[in-house]
Formats: sequence, structure tokens, C-alpha cells
Amino acid sequence: MSDTTIEFLYLNEPDMIAAGVTDMADCVDTMSEMLVDFKRGDYRMAGVENDLHGAQIYFPQESPFAGMPLDGPDRRFMAMPAYLGGSFQMAGCKWYGSNVENRKIGLPRSILMFTLNDKDTGAPLAHMSANLLSAYRTGAIPGVGARHLAREDARVVGIAGPGPMNRTSLEGLIAARPGIDTIKVFGRSQGGVDKFIAWARETFPQLRTIEQVDSLQAATEGSDIVSIAIPSPSGSEHYPSIADEWVKPGALIICSAHLALEESLVRRARHVADARSIYEAWAAEIPGLAHEVVGIWGMHLVDRVRDGRMTAEQFEDLGEIIEGDTPGRTSDDEVFVYSVGGMPVEDVAWATKVYRNALERGIGTKLKLWDEPALA
Repeated sequence: MSDTTIEFLYLNEPDMIAAGVTDMADCVDTMSEMLVDFKRGDYRMAGVENDLHGAQIYFPQESPFAGMPLDGPDRRFMAMPAYLGGSFQMAGCKWYGSNVENRKIGLPRSILMFTLNDKDTGAPLAHMSANLLSAYRTGAIPGVGARHLAREDARVVGIAGPGPMNRTSLEGLIAARPGIDTIKVFGRSQGGVDKFIAWARETFPQLRTIEQVDSLQAATEGSDIVSIAIPSPSGSEHYPSIADEWVKPGALIICSAHLALEESLVRRARHVADARSIYEAWAAEIPGLAHEVVGIWGMHLVDRVRDGRMTAEQFEDLGEIIEGDTPGRTSDDEVFVYSVGGMPVEDVAWATKVYRNALERGIGTKLKLWDEPALA
């Protein structure tokens, strides 16, 4: 090949599975490393402050143009670019379209692809199926939180919202705390609960108890870890709410979607985010109370720091705990609330690991961009 030849690796979904995209224990380790690089500032994302989630295409409620998509639940296209340093030294971008109507024809709500690029030339190194990539990096972030914030003897997990996000979250939690033996599942749809329980029984035969409960309260009471992923309309009156008395001493509450907490619980808990700066950057784009528009718990913390109900030091960053700059759990009774938001650097980190696995294992299809560029 000439010096100008560019080839890249195409990885379809079966290729990704063969290359280890569903290896949750490895993904938890990779996300932990990524969060340290992020905390140190060895990354770049979109925007002049390098902390934007990405760029999103919104559609109108009505349009005079034939064929233009119209607004609807999860109706969007989005690009999520990032660079990550450390041992990764990669740039990349996740691109996806989302439409909840997909489910009526047997497709996922979002269909994702990821391109990994050489950090210097910008040349494509890999183009890969990214639904599993995104799902597993998302689930691994709760796993990293459980590793550093949950009690080591955690056994009981409450699942609120038995969708795909809580499937991989449970995988991450069990990877971090293998002593988990009891799962309590609360969901709005009986079909969703049944599917989650059947999946959990097949995936984790070591679990002693997997049971349905009839309320968020029942999922929370007595649980060592509560994972909440219940999408809700904007406005805190719509968010799933947890009362102080429901939460046992030493519990870890993980918020991957919307959440409201009783004020006394807010005051007695420690509050940790996967990456504090992403919520601050996100909230800067939202007029008024950010939490009323985007219900992730980290946005509520931004609002509390802004209006003086909380000091900046009380809004903790998991990377600081991993690095030892801030102590992790200091007692068995400490309660943590952990906010999970998601970042493009997570995709870069896991895509890099899976790509390197694919190269080592001879997985994927090589495609040629050119031998020599027609324009240079």
C-alpha cells in the first residue's frame, strides 16, 4: 500500500459482540479509567468549553415542506463527537436517529453508528454498529458508581423502570458488586416487567430472588442499591419521587433519568455525579431552573448550587473519588445519590477498547477509502 492508502475496519453488530462489546466487567474498568482521564481534563467534547453533549437536529410541530419529519417522542438526529487522551488517544463521533415509532416495526428506538478516527490525520480507523456500544458504556457508569459508593456487602437491588437502560445498569452493578442476590422490579408496563424478569433469570442464574413489586416505594425500601430509569415529561411534578423514610441507611440511589427527592433526604445524602462539568455546561444552555427542563439529578444539583441551597463542594465528582482527592464511602450508614448523564467520551473509550480487541482477534471487514485521494 502507498503512504496515502486509507483502510478502515467495518464492525457489524455480531462483530462487535465477538470483539467483546458486551463484556461488562471490562467495560466497567474502561469507564473507570475514562472518568479519571476526564477528571484530569485529558479530553475534548463539543463547544468552546469542551463539555457539550453534542449537536442535535430538532423537528417542527408542523412544516410546509413535504417529507420533512415532524416532532414526536424521541424524534431527533444527533452527533456526539469527542477526543479522549490517556491510554486511548482517539477521536470519534456517534451519530444516530431516534424515533419511538420504530418499536412498532420491531426496531430499536434509536439506531446508532460510531466512527473512530486517527487523532492526528482524522482518517477513519473503524466504523461500527453502536447500539450495544452505547448501551454497555451507559450501564457501566452505574457499575463504576457501585464500585466506589455502594456498600461492599450490597445484596438487594431495586429496579425502577425495567427498560434497556436498567438491563445494562444491572449488569454493571453485578459486575461491581457480585454479592447481589435479590432484585425487586417496579415498572409501569406489565409486559416490560415480565420481559425484564425473564431476562434477569436467564442472564443471572445465581440470583436467589427476582420479584415484581407494585410501587417505587417497595422497590426502594430495604434495597442497598436503587437504580431509577423512568423517563418522564418535563416538570418536577412528573418526576418519580423518593421519600426520606423509604431509604435505608447506607443505600446508593442511582438516577439515570428523572428524579425528585424529599428535602430531608437531599440534606442527609451525599451527592455524586459521573462528571459534574457536563451538568454545569448543559444547564448553562437552559434559562431558568434547569431541573424543570432536564430532570436528571445532576441538573437539580446545579440549580441548588446556583441558588445557594447547596455549596459547590457538596456537588461531588466521581473522578475525584476514584483518584482519592475526595473520600469515598466513610461509613456503612452513608447514603449516596449518584447522577448518571452520559458523555461522548464514554463512547470513544469503549469503542477504542472494542476496536483494539477486533484487531487482535482478526474480527471485522476491511474497507478501503482510497489508494490516493482524488483531491489533496
